[in-house]
Amino acid sequence: MAVTEASASPARAVALAERLASVRSAIATAARAVGRDPAGIALLPVSKTRPLSDVLALTECGGPALFGENRPQELARKAEALPEGSPVRFALIGHLQTNKAGLAARWAAQFQALDSLHLAAALDRRLQAEGRGLDVFIEVNTSGEAAKHGLEPAAVPSFASQLGAMASLRPRGLMTVALDSPDREAVAACFERLCQVRARLREDGVLGLPWDELSMGMSGDYELAIAHGATIIRLGTALFGAREPAPA
Repeated sequence: MAVTEASASPARAVALAERLASVRSAIATAARAVGRDPAGIALLPVSKTRPLSDVLALTECGGPALFGENRPQELARKAEALPEGSPVRFALIGHLQTNKAGLAARWAAQFQALDSLHLAAALDRRLQAEGRGLDVFIEVNTSGEAAKHGLEPAAVPSFASQLGAMASLRPRGLMTVALDSPDREAVAACFERLCQVRARLREDGVLGLPWDELSMGMSGDYELAIAHGATIIRLGTALFGAREPAPA
């Protein structure tokens, strides 16, 4: 049995439960405002840099069992430390280098940042060696920022069609990180572009899949993402609070 970190304090557990209730209420309000069923929107808590005790406490108070991690090393460490029988799983939502594909293949329950065929092939080989498959999302750079990972929207259909040759990868949908801006129209345009990419995939019948999932929206813009069709929202600060400042 794996050794786990200390349990969250009672006060911390209460704070997490209150944040979860507040976020779920906000999700429901945002969904109903645009005529959507809140049940069609999955919450993915982003647990990067957070202690495993927070993850377990959030699940124990009725939160989701799937958490998002940005770094494969941290994901693997947390997954390996889970108590026996825990329902918690981890999705890798950050950029993955091919030399870390083995960590994702062994420990990740989902990968939301697939953006190169070289990486896809490496991940497929590692998954076959592990004897398992993996749900994957194609990351799309909808903001056009050079510093961001992800495929250009126009490149997605061709890329997606080539994933059919990789039996261990199970394409589920698309992911994007919108522009970090106070300009709501500019942010909304990013979400709309992801919807347009999905429409193109469906129109072209790529892989014969519905491409149902749209992972978009974070703590600062998730209500806007919901208005534009997000099916998964990735929330860190809204659930766990502000991160501790780095030591000087």
